Amino acid sequence: MENVLRPLIVFGGAIVLAFAIAWGVDRLLRRIDARHPETPLWGLLRSGRVPLQAVVFVALLNVFYDQAEIARSYRPTVNLWLHIILIAATAWLVLRVLAAVVETTTARYAGVAHDPARARRVKTQLTLIQRLVTTVVVVIAASAILLQFPAMRTLGTSMLASAGVLGIVAGIAAQATLGNLFAGLSIAFGDMVRIGDEVVVDGELGTVDEITVSYLVLRTWDERRITMPVSYFTSKPFENWSRGGPQMTGTVLLQLDHSAPVAEIRRRTEELVRANDYWDGRSWSLVVTDATHTTIEVRAAVSARTSDDLWTLRCNLREQLLDWLRREHPYALPGIRLSSAGDPPGPYSDSSSDNGHLEGRNNRSGRLS
Repeated sequence: MENVLRPLIVFGGAIVLAFAIAWGVDRLLRRIDARHPETPLWGLLRSGRVPLQAVVFVALLNVFYDQAEIARSYRPTVNLWLHIILIAATAWLVLRVLAAVVETTTARYAGVAHDPARARRVKTQLTLIQRLVTTVVVVIAASAILLQFPAMRTLGTSMLASAGVLGIVAGIAAQATLGNLFAGLSIAFGDMVRIGDEVVVDGELGTVDEITVSYLVLRTWDERRITMPVSYFTSKPFENWSRGGPQMTGTVLLQLDHSAPVAEIRRRTEELVRANDYWDGRSWSLVVTDATHTTIEVRAAVSARTSDDLWTLRCNLREQLLDWLRREHPYALPGIRLSSAGDPPGPYSDSSSDNGHLEGRNNRSGRLS
């Protein structure tokens, strides 16, 4: 009878005590969370209840296993597996606590930061730190598990003398990986690029969607995902449109005839820009930037709050200016000129000039590229 009661008491007591400790910690976290609703940390820490139960149960079982007086001949094997489970459960618990702390810090900083760029920088740094610490914890846990096997300890001792050579070989073999690792840390703490930044890389415009210690994911405007090594951003130039603020200035280029009324186009541009909701009110201008023997180049520069607003503003302004020119000043659109260069735009007195002007307008309506 005693041979049956001892194992039941040991295993049952360990299970009951593990559940009781985990339940008590969960209740305590719930009360703290109710008293401090401004921070989600205590509620998030409750996700570690299961790994905490596993750690407490295995630790108690490891301490009181001898009291059960069962399978004494298998004690080394049981100890081995208890240590392995304890290491894995501890690593699991550490990762749950780390995730809760990182998520809480990110949410709290995003709520109090007045600068969105600074909030994105903190989020990028915390994300990379979390992934780096996760990698370290997993590697340490795996190494500790492997060292529980006697064969692995013997192998480690025999290879200790050649550790220097192996370190050099491993460093050469993992040169690219280590380069990406240090590049990721440089990006996180050097404020070079952050999650949510709009960047132009190799002619591709996109938003930084994810940053890890080895690669970066860029989401383009057409929902494609471009994965790039983080070392690219420390070795090659790229454009960061979000650095220093999201506001931008863009241009609208028009190729027009030499007879185009630039002053009227400038007044019309001001009317259209000021009436557009995507203009941020900072600046606008219209100037002639180039001239050839057939056309002149007119450039309208406008500012907007974000790159998306700027794109829409440029498209609207280009469309509205072209529509206005077609209606009010069709002669200003480039085409094949058949009338003499000295003739002013508008109705002509003689029939030959009228025919030439009408033919020129017909040609302009079919605009040459």
